[in-house]
Amino acid sequence: MYKKILILLLISLIFLSGLWAGDAASFVDLGFSPDGTVYIFAQYGIQSRTLRPWADLYVVNVPNNNFVPGGRVSYVHNSPVAAGQDGSGALYRLIARNAALAERHGVDFLFQSQPLYVSLTGEDGGNGQPIEFRDFEAQANYKASLVSTVEGSGDALKSSFYINLERSDSRGTKTYVVGTPQLKRPLVSSYRIIKAMIAPRDGSLIFVIEMHKQGENGTDIRYMVEAVRL
Repeated sequence: MYKKILILLLISLIFLSGLWAGDAASFVDLGFSPDGTVYIFAQYGIQSRTLRPWADLYVVNVPNNNFVPGGRVSYVHNSPVAAGQDGSGALYRLIARNAALAERHGVDFLFQSQPLYVSLTGEDGGNGQPIEFRDFEAQANYKASLVSTVEGSGDALKSSFYINLERSDSRGTKTYVVGTPQLKRPLVSSYRIIKAMIAPRDGSLIFVIEMHKQGENGTDIRYMVEAVRL
């Protein structure tokens, strides 16, 4: 009987390993500079093939909606994680090694964003699916629609997107186009808005975008942001 149970467990493990595809990152909001013009975020995870923890750190110039010079750093550990770990240790090491980057741009890790929208269904916020949210402090309503374009397939797959944003308050409605639609990202098949956040003391709005990207073992989930100065 025990032999039969062991065989069934082995079959289940093989079946589950076949279902696993790619690896999923975790997004981390690391904060703004006091004037809201610089924003830092990170992502981390575990490589599905090697089980090595990794992390990326990004410093964003909010008015330009682009990285500051030298504002992208990464780390991949040289050995697999221990059982039960989530890979966050790679992020802590990356932050410790690049503490001067945050100091140089005056970013305070305690000066984090205020969430205005968080996706709960796993389906909203994608291509052609508008989201609506409200900033109660500023008495402003927002409507955002992500528009993406996908070209090619396989290794030739590439895509781009932008966000149509409307902001309405007592003074009227203002529209924005957020993003870089001319930028074609290789191997990314889809995008989705999962968060909208605003700086604590000014009008810097951050959209957190979930990307599905072709990886070695299937589809990897990665994150990026789009920033707009309101």
